[in-house]
Amino acid sequence: MSRRGLPEWVVAPWYWANIHTWATALVHLNARVQVQGLEHVPRRGPLIVASNHLSLADPPIITAVVPRRIVWMAKKELFDIPGLGLAFHLFGCLPVRRFEADLGALREARRVLERGLALGMFPEGTRSGRPGMNRAWPGTALLALQTGAPVLPVGIMGSEHIRLPGDIVAFLRLRRYPVRVVIGRPFTLPRPERLRTAQVERATEAIMARIAGLLDPPYRGVYARVVAEAMEGKE
Repeated sequence: MSRRGLPEWVVAPWYWANIHTWATALVHLNARVQVQGLEHVPRRGPLIVASNHLSLADPPIITAVVPRRIVWMAKKELFDIPGLGLAFHLFGCLPVRRFEADLGALREARRVLERGLALGMFPEGTRSGRPGMNRAWPGTALLALQTGAPVLPVGIMGSEHIRLPGDIVAFLRLRRYPVRVVIGRPFTLPRPERLRTAQVERATEAIMARIAGLLDPPYRGVYARVVAEAMEGKE
């Protein structure tokens, strides 16, 4: 059953006929997307899609290119915006209170994974609006450790130039911004018998290092050193 009580055989076709189509059309108007690593996307089973976050365009871009139904976690404030909030509800997004321990949102997220769906998360918690990653919050790592769900790292570049809903200026100029999406190999974190703060912090660092490693150097931000150290270790 879906989170709203509808069976998956009803929800899945509706998703591909509506949400996926809408996302693809919106992205096509605003961007020229180049994708690498689609072969790394598991076609079934629980999955945490974890990406850096540059723009409101990131969820529809990733939704359009990843061949999985993705349930996105989104900040609660977006659900309060007339029109946009309704769209978020219809698309099945999960509201989350940022920068605090939102236990209700974490429970809903676990249920999504228990149903074998893909959960979309931005570990930074908010858009950077520019190249350069910010320090991540622990929610993504906590879910991965608690559930054992594999994490699919995604790096997105170029979407910081897109402003939604609909970049009117770009549309009138017939301009579509180049965007690159790089998908890494999924990986799992070892499930500890007892969660400790240090373990969650290390897991958070591991997830962000995987994402940063997919990005060009200007986009790595605070995780540039972690990637550099990892590359030195391979030499």
